[in-house]
Amino acid sequence: MSDIGTASTTTDEEHHRLRRSLGFRDLVVYGLLFIAPMAPVGVFGTLDAKSHGAVALVYVVATVAMAFTAFSYAQMVRVVPQAGSVFAYARAGLGPRAGFVAGWMAMLDYLLIPAVAYLFSGIAMEALIPEVSRWVWTALAVVVTTLLNLWGVRTAARVGFLVLAMEIVVLLVFMVSAIVVLTRDGAERGWLSPLSGDGTQGAFALSAVLGAVSIAVLSYLGFDAIAAFAEEVTGGSEKVACAVLFCLALAGVLFVAQTYLVALLEPTSSAQLAAEPGKQGSAFYDAVDVSVGTWLHDLVAVSKAIGAAFAALAGQAAAGRLLFAMGRAGRLARALSRTDTGVPRVALLCAAVITLVAAVWAARRDDGMDHLVSVVDIGALTAFTLLHASVVGWFAVRRRGGPVSWWRHVLVPVAGAAITIAVIVEASGTARVVGAIWLAVGLTVLAVQRGREPAGDA
Repeated sequence: MSDIGTASTTTDEEHHRLRRSLGFRDLVVYGLLFIAPMAPVGVFGTLDAKSHGAVALVYVVATVAMAFTAFSYAQMVRVVPQAGSVFAYARAGLGPRAGFVAGWMAMLDYLLIPAVAYLFSGIAMEALIPEVSRWVWTALAVVVTTLLNLWGVRTAARVGFLVLAMEIVVLLVFMVSAIVVLTRDGAERGWLSPLSGDGTQGAFALSAVLGAVSIAVLSYLGFDAIAAFAEEVTGGSEKVACAVLFCLALAGVLFVAQTYLVALLEPTSSAQLAAEPGKQGSAFYDAVDVSVGTWLHDLVAVSKAIGAAFAALAGQAAAGRLLFAMGRAGRLARALSRTDTGVPRVALLCAAVITLVAAVWAARRDDGMDHLVSVVDIGALTAFTLLHASVVGWFAVRRRGGPVSWWRHVLVPVAGAAITIAVIVEASGTARVVGAIWLAVGLTVLAVQRGREPAGDA
């Protein structure tokens, strides 16, 4: 009888366990797919105007700023190598209720960023084939990438690698073409202007650069998704920590390089872009059109359309792991923790349905993109703040990680929290309101759960 009971328990555990099949390259692929190698394309004009032309310097500072968050992720994934990422870290460092809040706020980011990416892909495809409505393309992108995720994390990573390779090739084509043009025709601006400003809005202003950094850091959202796959990687959590840091560093290099080159090609001054906001969204493409040609414009646009759908694939996969972990801990429906051959299909389908509804709703409205973009980042930034607090809680307060290193376990996370809080303060009023409403709903759910503490948090 005891053997039957043991076998039943083992079988049940198998249905709530993820399968280890990812390597270091797969982790980097997921991180870079989510970030997108050419993420600065859409915000280049805005950053150039705000920073007075020092757009490459903005990304240097933004990379350093986000390094604090990457470092905190690396610290926690080594001691809490679980699928829930920031949900698991906050539970360990701050307690189960703080863990729920961190997971709840991260959920807002993980469910809506893919919706934005799907919508971007739908808009791009509609521009190429206008006979088909954008909401149809958007829904199709959700279906295709969801099927890949349901197939398995390893299969999705393999397909994602091909898409990422395509994006990197397009970026390299742009960079080589830009260097050829600059060598042949010279730069439109001073060679150091992307790091010091173009001088058309007065002398270099550090405050202008820092104001632009608050927007630029949002280009990096997605590298943190790597930590969500901690239970599916072979070789231990150290590999996840290294992948988080490597992914951020590589993204930083790519962002600085491409913004430096396009700033040199940009015929419109930062002052003109600031005076005419309507030109900011297309500034990157306009500079490429004038200097290189429309063929490269079209190539970048197609690459962004395909890349956006697969950025959503990585985001959806991370969202599924977050829902899986919260379900397993009893903080959400237990059914979300069910796996099939190591794949959390219930959680993935739930994430896909929510994202599909949000993306299609936005695709059927002219102002849909504005509504989504205005709120997607507040959840991640709040979760990042709790991540930093978790490092202090685990290492310095609870002293669970051996001897305390005051610079690694206190100074770095406190500085990181200060940065994320500063970015939250700079967020739009709509974003803060939606974030507050989402937080209030989460606290209500938490209050309902009070008194019946989930077994996983006991």
